[in-house]
Amino acid sequence: DETEIRELAESMIKAAVDWEAGREHEFSAALAAVQVAQPYRVIVVRDDFEDKVNNSFSVYINPEIVKSEGEPVEELEGCLSVADVYGSVARYPKVKIKALNLEGNPVRLTAHGFLARVFQHEIDHTNGMVFVDRIDDPHKLFHLQDDGTFAPLHP
Repeated sequence: DETEIRELAESMIKAAVDWEAGREHEFSAALAAVQVAQPYRVIVVRDDFEDKVNNSFSVYINPEIVKSEGEPVEELEGCLSVADVYGSVARYPKVKIKALNLEGNPVRLTAHGFLARVFQHEIDHTNGMVFVDRIDDPHKLFHLQDDGTFAPLHP
């Protein structure tokens, strides 16, 4: 029901913003409903990754990747569900997404670069995966230090 999904989305956005509040070196790019123990295929994605003060997020219901393009690129990813651990994950540089918005209307978009990575990461959550599931080499895992630098998790 629309009211229930709207309330879920609002609570997810609040959780994302609250999580980053105490983290000097991190920001909340997005969140999946399963991360707040809700069994729905719903994700929220921050509208502006450059502005930590802007707390507006877009809501995507039943998001799916319909097409991936380019050679996967490895970059560091972190996750609210895996505290202080980052990993080098290969993701496609361009993906086409389809989903529904809060009003139940179809949404289609093409995401490039970091936004493409965010969608792949969050859609993985809706499929029961976290980013560490995509890493087979323990040397690609890092610990976020208090000063904002990374140290190997398995030196």
